[in-house]
Amino acid sequence: MTQPYFSVIMPVYNAQNHLRETVQSVLDQSCTDFEMIMIDDGSNDNSLAIMLDMANHDDRLKVISKNNQGVSKTRNMGAEIAKGAFLAFLDADDLWRSQKLAMHYALHHRNPSIDASYAQIAFVETDNIESPKTYSTVLDQPLTINEIVAENPVCTTSNLVVSRAIFLSLGGFDEAMSHAEDQELLARMVDDGHIVRGIDTYLVDYRLSPDGLSVNLPAMYDGWKTLAHQYSTSEDLKYAEAIFLRYLSRRALRSGAPSKVALQYAIKGLSSDSHAFFKDKKRGWLTLISASVGMLLPRSTRLHIFA
Repeated sequence: MTQPYFSVIMPVYNAQNHLRETVQSVLDQSCTDFEMIMIDDGSNDNSLAIMLDMANHDDRLKVISKNNQGVSKTRNMGAEIAKGAFLAFLDADDLWRSQKLAMHYALHHRNPSIDASYAQIAFVETDNIESPKTYSTVLDQPLTINEIVAENPVCTTSNLVVSRAIFLSLGGFDEAMSHAEDQELLARMVDDGHIVRGIDTYLVDYRLSPDGLSVNLPAMYDGWKTLAHQYSTSEDLKYAEAIFLRYLSRRALRSGAPSKVALQYAIKGLSSDSHAFFKDKKRGWLTLISASVGMLLPRSTRLHIFA
């Protein structure tokens, strides 16, 4: 196989339920200039067998198995052995639209100065991917550190495409982090003078899985605080914290967390910087009202409305 343009890196841990569908979304890409490196991170379900079976039918798929070491170390391992000029990360339960790689290829081919890129994502329920609940916002200019720390428009590592040379020069993901490691990498990239730009087209489905890693809200908050204290001034920190707490409140509603959790994050965000919380008035008020109303609704109803 000649050097591919993309190396798709997918860490896998107990992902048997959606694994075939996720891998198929890569195989269905209109741009076929890729290899896919699937790394089993010590799964104890049928994930490894599924990967090996699929790899037997397509030589672009490569499978590695190792003991559990965490998602950041696993992604970094994939990047080290990758052959592509660009790395495209994908989690084992998310999905790509068929034009994902083609549109990133076109962007980087037209603009060689862009070091990393992302697209619009749809937030979908685990078993209802055809009816997105909401979409992310793509900014029309290169990302700044403040934007990355406050809201992270990239949203998920499954949305990130980055120059392999730049990724390796920066040392990859911080292996001590299991939450906010993608934001930390992006902040480090921009702080080092690299350009991250968006594609304002829906290309990624992000599953809102109630039992996923990202639903550990306290750990997400702790990881974010580590990042924010490193890259924000004291004034910027309050602003960014209000916006991130607004996000955690919405995430609590979507994941079916105890009703008081969403309201606690919303109130904390308001006390941090009310102007920042309501900078996007629609999102701010909807979050506050939803968190308040959620106290009156059973969990099943909250999941149906807010997921």
